[in-house]
Amino acid sequence: MIFITAVFAAAAVGMMLSTISDIVSLLRPVRTRRMPSNGSALPRLLFLVPAHNEELLIGSCVRSLLGLRYPPERIAVCVIADNCSDATAQRARAAGGRCLERADLARPGKPRALAWALTRVSLDQSDAVVIIDADTTVDPDFASALAQAGPVNGKALQAYFDVANSDDSCLTRMAAVLAAANYRAAYPLKRRAGVNAPLLGNGMCIGADVLATHGWNAFTIAEDWELYALYTAQGVPIESVEGARLFAQEASSLGQSSTQRQRWTAGKLTVMSRQLAALIRSNRIGMRQKLDAAAELSAVGPVVHLALATGLLTGILTLRLPGATWLTAALVVPLARIAIYGAIGLAVQPDPGRAARAFIFLPVYAVWRLWAALTSITMLGDTPWVRTARH
Repeated sequence: MIFITAVFAAAAVGMMLSTISDIVSLLRPVRTRRMPSNGSALPRLLFLVPAHNEELLIGSCVRSLLGLRYPPERIAVCVIADNCSDATAQRARAAGGRCLERADLARPGKPRALAWALTRVSLDQSDAVVIIDADTTVDPDFASALAQAGPVNGKALQAYFDVANSDDSCLTRMAAVLAAANYRAAYPLKRRAGVNAPLLGNGMCIGADVLATHGWNAFTIAEDWELYALYTAQGVPIESVEGARLFAQEASSLGQSSTQRQRWTAGKLTVMSRQLAALIRSNRIGMRQKLDAAAELSAVGPVVHLALATGLLTGILTLRLPGATWLTAALVVPLARIAIYGAIGLAVQPDPGRAARAFIFLPVYAVWRLWAALTSITMLGDTPWVRTARH
């Protein structure tokens, strides 16, 4: 019984990390990062769009980037047609973008495509590289919002990763609520405390000086989490920019979502196993940042967290473990955090009532999502990247 209690206690502590980090952030004085100014000129942005068989959506993506309310001479758009067997390259060029075509079936996937492209484009004329997925469109003021967070050369930024098809299903409406909770509450709190926001792959803006110093060394199926861990350990600032909004397709069914969720979970676990020790040992960041990074890398996501907490609470009450009161409190407090963030995300939806009704599906989704997380163990390591179906 003592061993079982110790296992439950370790799980509860792990699930408390994000809550502890948020409490520390709230108690710390407000901090602002000050970067040296590089003058009043708007930053020059190079948009890289990795695309594998994206003929369905690549045209709208390129057109939205070229239609930004931003001086056209300050932006460049380059599509990376990676191992494509369709008309992705032709449609990218027809929409007005530059296109690099890559054929390397032995090393497929977004991280490899980006690393390859970065050796073939000149960064001398760019202050930052912005990575945009091919199923994405951006708000007309996207680039201007990034510029307001500048100078961008020496740091990384993460744009507001919103849902383009939020009305498709309960899954997409819940995803829109989660995005709003992160960008309206969780990430601004991190900025307030002076710690890094996570990178989410789509909408990453990486300063040219950062790339020149650290290069591109992320090749797992969760390259965004790998970059987050590598840059954070090196002391590179990473900030979220709520005003820079992009809209990408979210999986609208459990079947479509399956490989995506497994890939995300397995990739994140792989990054944590490889990078967490280096983060903890880093002498470039303080204990506050180390705590938050450990919380980010170990977090399982709100739905899986809910499912795990429910299972652990049931076990505690059924087994009547020693210290049940403390264990229960340790599991319930993080659930309150999730509920608060969820309420903030709901409140800013265009139709909060309809968004709230989507959560009727939450019990079914939580069980499915937990199963997807458990089966993701089979994808740990350097598993080949699998593309999510488009519609």
